[in-house]
Amino acid sequence: MMRVSLTDAGKRFNRDWIFRHISQEFHAGTGYALTGPNGSGKSTLLQVIAGALLPSEGKLSYADEKGPLPEEEQFRTITLCAPYLELIEEMTALEFLSFHATFKPWVAGPSQETMLERVGLLAARDKQVRWYSSGMKQRLKLLQAFYSDTPVLLLDEPCTNLDQSGIDIYRSLVSELTRDRLVIVSSNDKVEYEFCGNLIWMPDYKKISANA
Repeated sequence: MMRVSLTDAGKRFNRDWIFRHISQEFHAGTGYALTGPNGSGKSTLLQVIAGALLPSEGKLSYADEKGPLPEEEQFRTITLCAPYLELIEEMTALEFLSFHATFKPWVAGPSQETMLERVGLLAARDKQVRWYSSGMKQRLKLLQAFYSDTPVLLLDEPCTNLDQSGIDIYRSLVSELTRDRLVIVSSNDKVEYEFCGNLIWMPDYKKISANA
């Protein structure tokens, strides 16, 4: 089972500490929510966990049942859905899914058409992503994240630009595709993290850094 560990981790930009002294273990089969007001460091911490940013201090480690994973192997265990991640807009949805599969496999079973139908994009499968609305793009990002066969799922404000039907799809994907996975959600919206049993209040680590 996958385990992600932060040991006395902190991140700063220039002289400003975004967070500091976070020691936390994240275990597979459990949902965690990073919560707090804008600017409290939620997205920054999620990017550190994803390996997109290096911690300024402390340590990040990944381990499975066989032991610690080398840094160069960690990315294979992760998928990330975030508003700031770009899609390849010159591709159609089907082309994009085929391209993604060369990097990370899909979960066993559903075809690409089935996955697109599940998120309400089957009719737009041959349309270039550049012509998608912001909500359609977010549905494609959710598909990419939830249907990738990885043990770690990172979600940053996953319902951004979604209407109510899109939010309902998100809830269904959570119910169907997160069992035995390690899920971490960065959000202020309870709709997005209502399934998480563990809440991490990021301002707590602002107070620590202010006195450190």
